[in-house]
Amino acid sequence: MGTFRAASIVTGFFALTVPLMPVQAALLRVSPKGARRFPHWYHRQVCRLFGIRLHIEGAVAQDRPVLLISNHTSWLDITVLSAVAPVSFIAKKEVARWPFVKWLAKLQRSVFVDRERRGAVGETTNEIMARLATGDTVVLFAEGTSSDGNRVLPFKTSLFAAAKPPGKTGADAGAGASKEVVVQTLSLVYTRLHGVPLNRWVRPLVGWFGDMEMQSHAWELLKAGPLDVKIRIGAPIALDTFADRKDLARRTEAEIRENVVRLLRSYPDDLPIAVTAPPAEARAGARPARSSGGALFR
Repeated sequence: MGTFRAASIVTGFFALTVPLMPVQAALLRVSPKGARRFPHWYHRQVCRLFGIRLHIEGAVAQDRPVLLISNHTSWLDITVLSAVAPVSFIAKKEVARWPFVKWLAKLQRSVFVDRERRGAVGETTNEIMARLATGDTVVLFAEGTSSDGNRVLPFKTSLFAAAKPPGKTGADAGAGASKEVVVQTLSLVYTRLHGVPLNRWVRPLVGWFGDMEMQSHAWELLKAGPLDVKIRIGAPIALDTFADRKDLARRTEAEIRENVVRLLRSYPDDLPIAVTAPPAEARAGARPARSSGGALFR
């Protein structure tokens, strides 16, 4: 039964995706607004096809440009976040060379960054700020890698350099910017499989980490059954209010870490909890860390 389910989903995915790729390509040429919104509709259909049920608290601001900071668990996050709101992603340069995936990433207007070349940060900054100036919502996976879904890995402040460069603020980030750039956090946790709560031992089934091979992981996950995912979106905060990239990383990490703990343990908002980042020595030996591959920004 699981094999039939996975085969049906894969068939349906390509039957849905391939005919719509030329549509999005055309929208990129003639309708920037349509090119932002069409992938949102498309990914909502993919979520239905995969059997992913979204439980969303909060909303992404619609009237201003947004830098959306998120934790990262699986390749599924791309579809989940895209189904929440019209977004683009900051992606590592290597994604632009992955078969088929590269076309999907480019069609969704991903911003590619070369992390091996120092000068690339400035180029990426200009593109991100230009996107924000036009009112886009740009997603940054701040851990720089994916986890097993049971924790939030320490944020890499270097990844924020393009989003919050020295001397650049939301007010003067791009020529023609007419709206204030805001930062919002997005915390996501996969909570149920076939309606049954996922515990800390089963949840890594969803996570894509370590040296997992994408095709085999996707096949096993699609065989497993429908998923529920809880998403909590933070209130918008002006980018200008953050002193620098380290302040931006520190404050967003603290908010996402607390929200993930609350979602994992179903803690109410009025219950105080103490959440601390793992020490550096624990981080170095953490099982979920990936050295390569994975999702869009790794």
